[in-house]
Amino acid sequence: MPVRPCIPYPDKRLKTVADPVTEITDEVRATWQDMIDTMEAMPGVGMGAPQIGVMLRLAVVDASEERGQVVRMANPEILHASVKLRDHEEASPNLSGVSAKISRPRAVTVRFMNEQGEMEERDFVGLWSTSVQHQIDHLNGKLYIDHLSKVKRDMLVKKSRKLAR
Repeated sequence: MPVRPCIPYPDKRLKTVADPVTEITDEVRATWQDMIDTMEAMPGVGMGAPQIGVMLRLAVVDASEERGQVVRMANPEILHASVKLRDHEEASPNLSGVSAKISRPRAVTVRFMNEQGEMEERDFVGLWSTSVQHQIDHLNGKLYIDHLSKVKRDMLVKKSRKLAR
């Protein structure tokens, strides 16, 4: 499957809530595979479909050390988040060359439709949790920079644009 280009910030699709997935089709499976291939080529630990311009609530996450443990999710939603937070340096191929430390819940319980079209609940901890939350943000029209102050966000956007030239 092809590695897909990531749409550049500030493309309006990155600020748009993605559409729900009603069923797992061959097209959905092909999109997931493109997302996995694109994520691996970065390399990264997750990807939301809007990042490649597909406006569906699809995400993939693989924060495993050895790789090959991808979790494919349609319509993921956080049911529970831990009170304890975890800081992690986050970045996005949609805003290249910059990153920022973001505090998110250390663990989350997520409900999603899996690749068999069945509803599943799963707990994610550590980097897995950070990545799942980051991808759900993408599905909700948010980027990690939206968790920053306006001054810090503007500084990162300006730096990214300068690096892109």
